[in-house]
Amino acid sequence: MTASAAPMRCGRISYTNDLPVYAAFDLGVLEFPGTLVTAVPSELNRALLAGELDVGPVSSFFYAQHGELTTLPGLCIGSRREAKSIQCISRVHPRELAGKRIATTTDSATGRALFDVICRAGYGFTPDLAPSDDPYGEHQRDGTPCVLIGDVAIDAALAEPHNAHDIGKLWYGLSGTDMVYAVWAMRRDRLKALMRDPQGKEWVGGLVFDLHRAIDFGRANMARVIELAQKQCLRPAGFYEEYYKALNYDLDTQAMLGFAAFCKMAQQCGVLDRDVAVPAAPEDTVHVPND
Repeated sequence: MTASAAPMRCGRISYTNDLPVYAAFDLGVLEFPGTLVTAVPSELNRALLAGELDVGPVSSFFYAQHGELTTLPGLCIGSRREAKSIQCISRVHPRELAGKRIATTTDSATGRALFDVICRAGYGFTPDLAPSDDPYGEHQRDGTPCVLIGDVAIDAALAEPHNAHDIGKLWYGLSGTDMVYAVWAMRRDRLKALMRDPQGKEWVGGLVFDLHRAIDFGRANMARVIELAQKQCLRPAGFYEEYYKALNYDLDTQAMLGFAAFCKMAQQCGVLDRDVAVPAAPEDTVHVPND
């Protein structure tokens, strides 16, 4: 059996943030070249590393932690400034949370790590981040500050705008740069195996091409994307227009500089313990990475 004989297993984030990427496939405009597996980022991280997925979006901090991963070129989920779906919900500004327990989502590595870096590098304290199965529930019960991602974060910010602190905006205030929250990644050994097989090499190149075509479709047909988003999570009129304007799906030079700044700052304050290769630029071609 060749490296690509079995159907390819591809991850997909179970939030509305990736609909501009996947709407073309959902609507039947493009046929996805594999089997899609939908899950929260932390589960996609685990499954990709375990070899249960061939490719998919993973938390950018998880990518930074694991040298055995490589990225598909030009693809990310990030923000230029505010993110809207990564929030600290707190009755006081995050700079005032030193010594306070902060309930944190376990659904993503990047949101927790980014908040950790902001507190250490920006506010001068190491936050007491306590993983929780229901961080917003804790906040609702007793006011515990919490870090949230995804649609739960959006809904919490809409419900409590006076207590919502957009972590993407906090990062921009600290660094003046973009932030990348997720990248499309593969295990290096899996990519090598595919690239040695003509059929596998064609599949990888076709996947990258189709994902970029899908993003182009999403941008050109935002009304259809928003219609899908409203069916998934109904939100106030105009919300998704602003949300998708805030997000960035191109791993371009600006995004890569922001990601590099995050990794450097994370190393300097002890959140990340290894050097990180900056992900591939849009003009790069998929290649077999060096050992």
